[in-house]
Amino acid sequence: MSSGELPGPAPEERIRPEGRRNEQGIRIDPKAEATHQPRHAVLSALVKHEPGVLAEVSGLFSRRQFNIESLTVGPTTDDGVARMTIVIEEPEPGVEQAKKQLRKLIPTIAVEELEPEAMRRELALVKVRGQKPDDVQSVAEMYNGQAVDASPNAVTVEITGSKQKIDAAVEAFEQFEVEEVVRTGAAALERGAETMDANGFDTGE
Repeated sequence: MSSGELPGPAPEERIRPEGRRNEQGIRIDPKAEATHQPRHAVLSALVKHEPGVLAEVSGLFSRRQFNIESLTVGPTTDDGVARMTIVIEEPEPGVEQAKKQLRKLIPTIAVEELEPEAMRRELALVKVRGQKPDDVQSVAEMYNGQAVDASPNAVTVEITGSKQKIDAAVEAFEQFEVEEVVRTGAAALERGAETMDANGFDTGE
């Protein structure tokens, strides 16, 4: 080592940290920058059947900025309990956080994520122009639907099924000029004998 040189490896031998720098020149850790791809999750929640519960749940999801695709609620076999089906699209940490935050609400009795193969159905009412009612009925029958209202200017068709089936039906009705579409959002249950109670899922055995 010659006079004036500092000890240590030469510049080309030094370890260089991985990652890029942001606009402020701060190096970003690649692991911290990596993100999970969003996925669809169907959450089934038993809640107390009382005023304000729906507003409380929707408010929670709004504050936490969870991306809700649909939210449905209805009575169960117990008059004091309602069941919510919530479809969200979030990266993996977000799905777990949604379940944890939902379980913390006082009106919540139980929360479970349904398996991808769970039965999932929704209902849609599709209103189209009524100049070709016979053709509209023919398309409705292709999707096991039926006309529930007809006038000289419009026909309203009811379709029930999976999200993919509803999407396909609405697209098929575009040839008649769709004027309005109303969709309920998903209602879902696990397949087989498995049921849900205050303790979560029961296999029924």
